[in-house]
Amino acid sequence: MITLPHPFSSQEIRERFLKFFEKRGHAILPSAPLVPENDPSVLFNTAGMQPLVPYLLGEKHPGGMRLANAQKCARTTDIESIGDATHATFFEMLGHWSLGDYFKEDAIRWGFEFLTSQKEGIRLRKDRLYVTVFGGNDDAPRDAQAFEIWKQYVPEHRIYFMRAEDNEEQRDPNWWSAGESGPCGPDAEIFYDITPEGLGNLTKEQFMEADKSQKVVEIWNDVFMEYVKKDGKVVGKLDQKNVDTGSGLERVAMAAQGKNTIFETDMLKPIVAAVEGSAQVADERAVRIVADHMRTGVFLIADGVLPSNTDQGYVLRRLIRRAVRYADMLGLEARTLANLVSVVADMYKMAYPEIGENRTRVSEEIRKEEEKFRATLKQGLREFENGRDAFTLFQSYGFPLELTLELAKEKGMAVDTKDFEEKFEKHQEISRAGAERKFKGGLADHSEMSVKYHTATHLLHQALRVVLGEHVFQRGSNITPERLRFDFSHNSKMTAEEMKKTEELVNAKIAEALPVSYEDISLEEAKKRGAIGLFGEKYGDKVRVYRIGDGGKKFSLEFCGGPHVKNTRELGHFRIAKEEAVSLGVRRIKAVLE
Repeated sequence: MITLPHPFSSQEIRERFLKFFEKRGHAILPSAPLVPENDPSVLFNTAGMQPLVPYLLGEKHPGGMRLANAQKCARTTDIESIGDATHATFFEMLGHWSLGDYFKEDAIRWGFEFLTSQKEGIRLRKDRLYVTVFGGNDDAPRDAQAFEIWKQYVPEHRIYFMRAEDNEEQRDPNWWSAGESGPCGPDAEIFYDITPEGLGNLTKEQFMEADKSQKVVEIWNDVFMEYVKKDGKVVGKLDQKNVDTGSGLERVAMAAQGKNTIFETDMLKPIVAAVEGSAQVADERAVRIVADHMRTGVFLIADGVLPSNTDQGYVLRRLIRRAVRYADMLGLEARTLANLVSVVADMYKMAYPEIGENRTRVSEEIRKEEEKFRATLKQGLREFENGRDAFTLFQSYGFPLELTLELAKEKGMAVDTKDFEEKFEKHQEISRAGAERKFKGGLADHSEMSVKYHTATHLLHQALRVVLGEHVFQRGSNITPERLRFDFSHNSKMTAEEMKKTEELVNAKIAEALPVSYEDISLEEAKKRGAIGLFGEKYGDKVRVYRIGDGGKKFSLEFCGGPHVKNTRELGHFRIAKEEAVSLGVRRIKAVLE
């Protein structure tokens, strides 16, 4: 372990990063939610740049041309690597962006200064830095400019040009793109030597081996976006040159705190300690998996995700159930996982208040999911022993594929993953089709009463978010001239008091005679104003946003294209007739206007 005079806490690193770039003219943005808003093409935000793609392509950002933030991210593509020194399913990405403003010289200088400066930075040792730059391919030349700039800060023999043949994964190292189509460009990556003794000068081959064995860790990545890709091919240059910088806070904390793994930093160590303190069996990897998965689970639930067998809910379910499996291996008592929520909440409540505010609800969701899994676990294990296929174990007993694969590996058995993938995709298609029918239920007609009920759903939606919490989102509606039916995300039966408060709030807004109006504005402007809409709906670049109330009396702001009344006084008296369950995590209200 490296001894440091004053190792910065993760909170200090986050604050110093934002202050450093704010001083250099960057507008500080809040973290976007883990679930991308109105973008069903991806399950989670996996990098800070994801919500900024329109601006990287040239759209003007209201914050200006220089932006920075700390973004919550979730990835499960490396789930099998969880337990090693550097991988996590949840992480924070420190990022700063130039949208057609500064380019390589400023980005490289500021990155070096933040990492090494004694006054404004985090005081990393310069002699432990290594840098890789793009070595060139058929689409673009080697990045000689970045190499020459970096020579001002790091000795030349510690800077390496990287090409496709240097990468066993058969992709170009030091080249980043936002998928098969979109902005892309070469990048310069900074690595830090975390070994106690120090590795000193390394040849390129020695560096690559040190990277593979996690003796050096990537802590910074400057992407110089000047190209655009279409269908996997670079087709030209962007109208503006951008900088997209990402720095994983967990890994930077490793370097700044002189730790050998992210699990020894203050971002995970308290959770690890809580797991170890309750464990009956010593198993470092199992402890790390439980700590990682529970931290991710807390953040996902706080952002409105609930366990299910599809999409984001499936990812959450597999993380919780995988944590249950490893908790059992450690000999943890039932409900220990739910108790970890307070540990996570206490660690993150300053940076992300929603974690502290939702701790009780999050803990209850984890407890219920653990109990649900345990109810089928024993029978599922018996079915596994009897040779049941992976999809049956998933569908009937809630076994994520990873759990079946791990059990099979322990028993020396084979699993037909192709069969699982085919059946799972069909399962997803059926679910999506059902969701499509549910989401598109809509209005039976455009009669006067149907229009009134449609407007009332906007009041009901917002009232539920006020009474129950901001995890509530519309999951579908069906409206006739006789009544409204509204489906929403919530994982428990509403109490009589909650229904009464909801009714009273809707009727109060009707009595206030609030005006109902709409605007056709850009999707980004609608998001900026805080408009909400159908979860998972795909919106165009221009959207219609309905507002109920004006100025200080603004109550509801929602994406919608249907007909509405002009003033809430037209609605009459609102009454909830029934509240019931629809499916796991989804409730339904039937209401009438009298």
